[in-house]
Parts: sequence; C-alpha cells; structure tokens
Amino acid sequence: MSFLSLVQTALELGLISSLTVLALFLSYSMLNVCDLSTDGCFTLGATVGAVVALSGHPYLSVLAAMAAGVLSGFITAILQTKMGVNSLLAGIIVNTALYSVNIAVMGNSSLLNMNKTDTVFTKMQSLLKGTFLSGQYKLIVALFFVILVVVFLTLFLRTRLGLAIRATGNNPDMVRSSSINPIMTTIIGLCIANSFTALSGCLLAQSQKSVNIDIGTGMVTIALASLLIGGIFVSKGKIGLRAVGAVFGAFVFRLVYTIALRFNMPAFMLKLVSSVIVVIAIATPYLKKQLPLFKRRWQHRFGKEEAECSE
Repeated sequence: MSFLSLVQTALELGLISSLTVLALFLSYSMLNVCDLSTDGCFTLGATVGAVVALSGHPYLSVLAAMAAGVLSGFITAILQTKMGVNSLLAGIIVNTALYSVNIAVMGNSSLLNMNKTDTVFTKMQSLLKGTFLSGQYKLIVALFFVILVVVFLTLFLRTRLGLAIRATGNNPDMVRSSSINPIMTTIIGLCIANSFTALSGCLLAQSQKSVNIDIGTGMVTIALASLLIGGIFVSKGKIGLRAVGAVFGAFVFRLVYTIALRFNMPAFMLKLVSSVIVVIAIATPYLKKQLPLFKRRWQHRFGKEEAECSE
C-alpha cells in the first residue's frame, strides 16, 4: 500500500468516525454529559441502516439509522433526567440493552453481508463512473455528510435552543433561574448527538459492506481520543472552528491507527494502541501547562549544581 492510499484510507475512515466525534463534541464538550451508550448506538445505526439497505432503500437507510439514534439518545436522556440515574450508569445500561436490540434487528444473527446490496456509496460510485473522481466515491460521500453535520452544528449552536444547550452544560442552575428547562435541553442535545453516532455507524457498515455485532466496540474510546487530539490543535475559538478541529483529530487518530496496521501489528495490540493514543491526547495539554514549571525546576537545579561546582 502506497503512502497516498494509506492517507486516503485514513481520511475516509477518519471522516466517517468524525461524525461520532462530533456527537461527543455536542454531548461531552457542549452539554457536559459523558454518554457511554456510544458503542451500542453506533452498532444500532449500522444494523438498522444495513437492514433497510438490504430491503432496497439505500437513501432511506440513512434516515432510519439516524431515527434509531434519536430513540437511543431519548432513552438515555430519560434515564438521566426523569429517573434519577447517573449519566455514566445510564449510558452503560442503554449500551448493554442495545446489544440485545441489535441482535434482534439483525434477525438473530451476528453478521450481515451487503456485498450485493445498493448503498449510498455504490450509488455515488455509479454516479461518478467514468470521471476522474470515480476512485474517490467513498471520500466524497463521507465528506458530504461531515460538511452537513459541521454546518448544522455551527448554525444550531448559535440559535436560542443551541445557546440554551451550551448554557446547560456550563451552569444548569443558572439555566433553571432563567426559566429554561434543563431537562428538555439535555434530551434534545442527546437525541441530536446520538443521531450523529448512528449515522456514523450506518456509513461505516455501508462502506465496508458488512455488519457484525462488534462493529461499534471501542468507538467511545476512539471518539474521545479524537476529540482530545482535535482540542490540542483547536481548543478555543468559534464553534465551527472547534468542530473542524474535532474532525481533524479523527483523521490524525485514524492515520496513526492505519500506520500501526501497516507495520503488521497484531490485531490484539490495536486496543493497546488506542489506549496509548488516549493517554497521550489527555496528557499533552497538562504537560504543556506544566512545562514552564519543569523548566524552572530544571534551571534551579542546574544553577545550584553549577554554583556548587564553582566553589
């Protein structure tokens, strides 16, 4: 595999997974809710999208997957806001329940094959056939959906409802005193975020033309790592710029992941690679803040040793 094809593969996968990163950008960064149902919701989007595509409706499969994601987000939000379940525990409960739901959606099977099925990718491939872009059809589809989501988030988070969601994440008590219902903003925020996660799962399944029950395993780790990597490059600024930073973080993560595969790393080591990337992404901002202190300590110790040597 050449370097260009390596980068293209990382870019395609990075763009698809960046939709999950943008979901965490909304729920974690804006709403301040750590949603651990991401893995199950990602698989739900993949399974629902695959089943609808197999029935002969490739375009409808995208909408069906997003609708399933909205339902998943709604249940997670209800557990948190109406039933008093801790947000972390609510995500774990929904994630566990979705395993059974996904098996049921797949018809009691753990694998669906879509090799001979029309998808949004095969439709784009047919549309571009004979043009110089015919080999980039996956990239174009993924980029199209990412641009739509980034534009939507940029505009939505500037609206009154979007500002209320951001305010709920910053200070829910202030939101209550302003006659805004934080329960409603949490529900809407999680529904939108989970629709993006399900969309990401749907596109990945249709891109690789198959779905297995473990397709979403580890997605919350990948998305969180990508979000933190994007934060290293763009931590402040306008919403649109930060969203683009999250997308770039997803590409960087996938590039590192793809390079690791290129060096024939055993499959069982890839989880370790993901964990190391997460640690680096989390630790880098902290170490940057601590760097001046380390420098002062080093200079103090070095200066003291020099003084002792001169004596």
